Amino acid sequence: MFLSKIQASPSLELVYLVLEKKARGEEVISLAVGDPSFQTPKEIIEVAHQSMIAGDVHYVSSYGITDVRKAIRDKVRRKNSIKAEIENCIFLTTKFSVYASLLSISETPFDALIPDPGYFYSEPVILAGGNPIRYKLDNDFSLDLDEIRKKTTSRTKAIFINTPSNPTGKVLESNELQELYDYCQGKGIYIITDEAYEDLVYENKQHFSIGSLEPSPEIMISIFSLSKSYAMTGWRAGYVVAGTKVVSLINKFLEHTVSCFPPFIEKASAYALNNCDNSILEFRRAYKEKRDLLLEKIQAIPELEGNPIEGAFYAFPRYKKSTNSIEFSRTLLEKENVAVLPGISFGPGGENHIRLSFSGSVEDIGEGMERMKRFLARS
Repeated sequence: MFLSKIQASPSLELVYLVLEKKARGEEVISLAVGDPSFQTPKEIIEVAHQSMIAGDVHYVSSYGITDVRKAIRDKVRRKNSIKAEIENCIFLTTKFSVYASLLSISETPFDALIPDPGYFYSEPVILAGGNPIRYKLDNDFSLDLDEIRKKTTSRTKAIFINTPSNPTGKVLESNELQELYDYCQGKGIYIITDEAYEDLVYENKQHFSIGSLEPSPEIMISIFSLSKSYAMTGWRAGYVVAGTKVVSLINKFLEHTVSCFPPFIEKASAYALNNCDNSILEFRRAYKEKRDLLLEKIQAIPELEGNPIEGAFYAFPRYKKSTNSIEFSRTLLEKENVAVLPGISFGPGGENHIRLSFSGSVEDIGEGMERMKRFLARS
């Protein structure tokens, strides 16, 4: 019903161009895709393997098996200080989490505020029968509470936040999150918080889960993923922590769509949450080295204006060139075989920016940025 309202993605258009080039045998360096170059730790894979051999290949509860729900509860209590019970936890892939959460909060048309620039939340809002309203971020990509208040109306049912941020790399501070929570609690507005990059923070920054401000989940819908922390993007493993009513409605959505998620993946996810913090530390150290390299390369290009990268694995520099970001990205790909994402993909506030991922290899980061330097010097 709502699919016709969704526009084609500028980022997917670029992906198709990359695939065409590779099909012709051209070597393309991608600084576009947010997929870790690391492999999933072998011990997690082995748990999934043994689980399959043991016969965990049949239907299970749409909520998730007890092992993974307990692991989610224990993890968010331990790491996020969220006061959750098993009844507040449900296992599902992150993309479904956003859509299912929106379906659970309103049975009538609604508005949802989404950050600009920010991740691709507008499409799930539209699919859920809502109207996405963009709120501008401050110049340093922190929250602008005055802007949020200005955009809020009686139709506003939810406000999205994403920290650490894709695409900006911003880590929101606890004081601004406290102010947002107090505002939304007073108005009965849900906060949907995307914390997929919670474990990738650098320097003295610390990730703060806004869900920790509640005595028990009520207006908070906290979305987490194992994709980035454990290099498990292809496993489609994630979870939501929310009030019992929201969790029950999400479960109803799953019952009538995917039924459940593979139990061997849930077993492996429970193991990862309970036992694999050391892998997170190793990944974070490697990402910090790549981040430092990318920052060094950006600073060496006069035509790029960098931004601090506090978390996640993205930079979002502004370029000094009189062309829109789609044309910039397309021309860079055509001339130098380097793929980046146009900033406009993340909202009007991203125009004249590009998103650079440092999730790939050190060699690709170095070579890709040298080609970009050459490209900009010729422009």
